[in-house]
Parts: sequence; C-alpha cells; structure tokens
Amino acid sequence: METKKDDRPIGLFDSGIGGLTVLRSLMTQLPSESFIYLGDTARLPYGNKSPATIERYLTQNIHFLERQGVKAVVVACNTASTVLLDRKMDFNVPVYNVIEPGAQAALKASSGKRIGVLGTKATVAAKAYVNAILKLEGGAQVFQQACPLLVPLVEEGWEDDPLTNLVIYRYVNPILQNGIDTLILGCTHYPALRGGIGRVAGPNIQLVDSAEAIAFAITQDMGTGRIYPSSQRTELKLLTTDVSPSFVEVATRLMRPHAIPALQEVDIG
Repeated sequence: METKKDDRPIGLFDSGIGGLTVLRSLMTQLPSESFIYLGDTARLPYGNKSPATIERYLTQNIHFLERQGVKAVVVACNTASTVLLDRKMDFNVPVYNVIEPGAQAALKASSGKRIGVLGTKATVAAKAYVNAILKLEGGAQVFQQACPLLVPLVEEGWEDDPLTNLVIYRYVNPILQNGIDTLILGCTHYPALRGGIGRVAGPNIQLVDSAEAIAFAITQDMGTGRIYPSSQRTELKLLTTDVSPSFVEVATRLMRPHAIPALQEVDIG
C-alpha cells in the first residue's frame, strides 16, 4: 500500500539561530522534506524571560507558522519546549518539543544513569529534563547547570573564541564532579559549541544533542498517521523578526554543508 504524501513544509522556530542546528539535522535525515524556519531574533533570548512571556511568544510563533501552511511545527528551543510541556495547549497541526526526545536519547546513551544537563536559566529552573528523564527512568540521577552566557556567545559568532572556551570550562567542570557519564546539550545553540564542550568533558562523557534526537523522533513518526512524508523537497525559507549581519554569518556556519537562502524579515503580529 502506497504511503500517503503531504507536500506541505515542516515549520520550526527558535528565539534566534540556535534552532538552525535542528533544521540542519532534519534536512540531513529528511532529504525530501521542505522547511520554514522562524528565528524570533527581535525578542531573544527566551532563557531569561518569564514563563508567561515565553508562552505568549510560543503561541504567536506557532500560529504564525500555521498561517504559512505547515504540516507540523518543531519548537526548536528548549526554553519554549519547557513551557509547552507544562501547559495544555491545542494547535491545528502536530507540535513537537525537543525535551522528550533529548531525555530518551540521554537514557539510551547513559550506562550508569548519571546524566548532566546544560541549559538556560529557564530550562534549568523548570527542571524540564529532570522531570522528563525521571518520568522514563525513576532511578536515574540528573544534575543541572545553567549556562546563561553561552547563547549570547553563539549569537555573536564567538564559538571558537578563547573567552568562550573559558566560559565553557566554568560551566562544565562543576557538573563533571558529580560523576556523570552523559551530558545533554540542553539548548539548541549548544551544539555550535560541541567541540569546546567535548574537550572539557573528555572522551568518556557521552554528549547528547537534542537537535539530532528530535530529527530522529520525527523520522520515526513519518507515515504513522501523525505526519506524512513529502514527495520531494520544494522549498527552504528562513524567516526572522530582525535581520542582522551576524545572523547571516553564523547561520551560514551552522547550516554547513547546506546552503541557506536569503533571509526574509517578517512581522509575526
């Protein structure tokens, strides 16, 4: 029996460029899909906003992408995903968060079930990964570290700057003292710093990328009735609420080897 086709694009949004790591993983794993990405750069970062404000941004962004005719939305932002999990919210299309797939991937990777989480202040305060992991494996031990400086450093394009490496050490070294064997990069910006984080963590720590985890989850869902595959890729749109030269520069690096189209500035209101 032939699988039903749905050529509408998949929508994604993040507060800035970090969600492009999710887009890159999705484009790699789903080469026949079209995508619309929204970077809400005019209101970044989300990580230091209140839950009520984040919920408002979340709702506005999803409704905007629904109006673009998407067949599903990926909340490519750990902070917004945390709020999504905490609230009963109904939308017209399937909406995916990055927390639950990341938690599942961490448990699969961890031999001793001692898991560390690097995240924004909002994600850590909400214990999003702690709750998701313990829901799946009650005997696991989870240790968190808020890393508020990492997102601005990535947004500035300072992934390889010596200052960034020092900041990474200040955040990662304390969490290693808990004897973890797995470390979740609990913000979609953090895969851009995977090299520096990996150097501090060392070769014995498994790094879990939530971008790769959500891409795998959607791949598994294709054709199951929740979401159907496209027949061929027809478009890639990058939308942003505020265009800046640094966005283009960093986006180009994060999306390699995929080429990026010209950015379009939009008003989601």
